[in-house]
Amino acid sequence: MKKLIIFSGSGMSAESGISTFRDSGGLWEQYRIEDVATPQAWKRDPALVQEFYNLRRKQILGCEPNKAHVLIAQLEEKYDVTVITQNIDDLHERAGSTDVLHLHGNIRLSKSSGPNAEKAYYPIEGWELKKSDVCPDGFVLRPHVVWFGEEVPMYEVAMQRIAAADIFVVIGTSLQVYPVAGLIHCASNAELRYFIDPNAGELNVPKSFQIIPLKAIEGMEKLLKDLG
Repeated sequence: MKKLIIFSGSGMSAESGISTFRDSGGLWEQYRIEDVATPQAWKRDPALVQEFYNLRRKQILGCEPNKAHVLIAQLEEKYDVTVITQNIDDLHERAGSTDVLHLHGNIRLSKSSGPNAEKAYYPIEGWELKKSDVCPDGFVLRPHVVWFGEEVPMYEVAMQRIAAADIFVVIGTSLQVYPVAGLIHCASNAELRYFIDPNAGELNVPKSFQIIPLKAIEGMEKLLKDLG
């Protein structure tokens, strides 16, 4: 089976009702990134950070995978599929994808706020992570999310996976968040490369990609027809 890599961004989940950073009226508009999504914010006001991610988790749990998520999961019938996502939601998994790598973490998990945070992850039951929730070492649990200013632990793994791809599909990303936006340049060995996004024409997409200027659902429907 050919190795097919899906590289998804926030546009992937937008049609499920999950707001992106730039959506007006979304959660991000009500909070400053510096106050809720940095290590400094956690040190300064962990209760506010927990509140923000609890609200995000609650929103995500109220959303369902859209047809694009389902179509990606169905690709496993014909291809060896890995999903590499910038999204912290679990919609790919809920749609049936079995190999999902989260670059920026998974909001359904938590990790220690102390040293060795990456050695173990803990599932969150429901939507709320409380200050009384601690790891076995006694440190308060924080969201399993990569904050601005933190390293991306799975970056090297993602580079290796993408370099081995036969088919590489980018979907729903604005190529604004680094370093992960640079991963699209790792697919030089892929036979086929696609970029699905309604704003793709305005982005700095390498010429080696076939552009499908559509939203996630219509774009995935078009991709499946092109793949045959």
